[in-house]
Amino acid sequence: MNEEDILAEFRAAEALLEGHFVLSSGKHSANYLQCARVLMNAERAGRLALALTQKLPRELRSEIDLVVSPAMGGVIIGHEMGRALGVDALFLERPEGTFTLRRGFAIQPGQKILMVEDVVTTGLSSRQAMDAVRAEGGIIIAEAALVDRSAGEAELGVPFYPLVSLNFPVYDADKVPAKLAKIPAVKPGSRKS
Repeated sequence: MNEEDILAEFRAAEALLEGHFVLSSGKHSANYLQCARVLMNAERAGRLALALTQKLPRELRSEIDLVVSPAMGGVIIGHEMGRALGVDALFLERPEGTFTLRRGFAIQPGQKILMVEDVVTTGLSSRQAMDAVRAEGGIIIAEAALVDRSAGEAELGVPFYPLVSLNFPVYDADKVPAKLAKIPAVKPGSRKS
């Protein structure tokens, strides 16, 4: 899949939204990618995961023991990446605000982990999820994501492989342009803070 094919998948799923959005990072934007919509179709989710898997270097793919994703956004694409790579996939949750393993999930010390996200904007969720994995003894060898919204600026500390990079402008809350500020802001993401 090339970039236009990928964007066509988002458009077909009505997953590329316009308005005034508060992103999980706290930044504001006139555009939002509702990855849950693009992933709601299992065939499409599988195609996107396969395309994302193919972005990973072959030698890296052979090292991956486990896929780990932060809930909520990374759960579906993480599961599909596990399927495409032929490894188990589990997810982290934050019932008390900090990522943790639940539901009987476990990471064995030394397991090589591919972190998988839906969208990376600042990388904060990814870094927090990586901290939780490292606390369990896992070794993060790379991160993959459907979309990089960071304009290449997310500092993850590991190799990063996005399927597509979209550089919609984002604004700090006190720097929202007047035209955008006139539109009521909505927060469609899964993270409350």
